[in-house]
Amino acid sequence: MGEKDWLRFLFLILYFQSPVTFYNINVGHRVSHVSVSKKTLEKILSNRTVELISFANMPNHFHIIVKEISNNGISRYMQRILNSYTKYFNTKYKKSGHLFQGPFQIKHIESNEQLLHLSAYIHRNPREIKEWKNKEHLYPWSSFQDYINKNRWGELLKTSIILDQFSNNNEYKDFIETSGVKSDLEEILLLD
Repeated sequence: MGEKDWLRFLFLILYFQSPVTFYNINVGHRVSHVSVSKKTLEKILSNRTVELISFANMPNHFHIIVKEISNNGISRYMQRILNSYTKYFNTKYKKSGHLFQGPFQIKHIESNEQLLHLSAYIHRNPREIKEWKNKEHLYPWSSFQDYINKNRWGELLKTSIILDQFSNNNEYKDFIETSGVKSDLEEILLLD
């Protein structure tokens, strides 16, 4: 998977939060070039089916936290992302068939504690990649840097639901770095 593939997937996660149709997606050559016009952005924000809270795109999977805004919003959002990326990937690499293994897994977040620990799990996930160990705050395919620095995506990434619970961005960063969420994930997140 090349940089353009990573950029395409990032674009889909960010901009498919509403049913806005895109023709001829061109994501540029760097993360900073993943953008749309102001008019399109306003249309996306006013017609969202979900709000993206956090994400981490990994080499063989991805994690996201989304808040559903309209009925079946999460299902529609995921269907758009997965179908669009599969079509893109299969066309580019002259393949056919499924790209993702089975249907997406969804867990309803039942408490604020679960939300905070899930965000820690997602933002710590890139440390599983050898070259990003203890540098996950720099990983470009995660929203972690948007939580501890300037949010690159503005209203497309709703960090306030989590950040408003901390006195500042550094306190959140400390929470992530000291969280033992990886070791007791099943208990904290109530995963099967």
